Amino acid sequence: MKKFTRLLTLGILSVVLAAAPVVVYAAPDNDPPPSDSKKGKKKSELRPDSEYAAFASGYRAAYAAIYDRGEYASAIEQLKALHRDDSAAVANLIGYSYRKLGDYKVSQVWYERALKADPNHVKTWQYYGLWQVEQGNRDQAQYHLSRIAALAGTQSEEYKSLAAALEKPPGTGLVY
Repeated sequence: MKKFTRLLTLGILSVVLAAAPVVVYAAPDNDPPPSDSKKGKKKSELRPDSEYAAFASGYRAAYAAIYDRGEYASAIEQLKALHRDDSAAVANLIGYSYRKLGDYKVSQVWYERALKADPNHVKTWQYYGLWQVEQGNRDQAQYHLSRIAALAGTQSEEYKSLAAALEKPPGTGLVY
């Protein structure tokens, strides 16, 4: 009887876990990406905590320049000075800043670099989707919206933001 009860419990637990919704947490954009993984690196190649602290401080300063003061050009220089533009979070903010400055071609390059670094970076899918809306590429923006839904769900701020932009009529001159 004990063996049957254990098997039944295990079976019920398996069904519950399989049916449970998957929840993905999207970190706020002002949190710097984590330091490099120690996996596969020699001890001499590891970044010391003080180096990561300096990076995090620089990232937050650039973030504040963008979102608090609208200083996009200086933020681009700050972000590039971090020498971490292979990070999706950094590349995304550079792309966002170029978009806000009206340089759509360069912005696109940075968004694509961010997605190459991390194809699951929700904030990049949102910002690149808004870029698509601004360029009149509504089908592409809809694709970006579906990626956000798959990664973070339809209740995420990123999804709601891009969905709201897509609800507006084309050609209204909206800039996000």
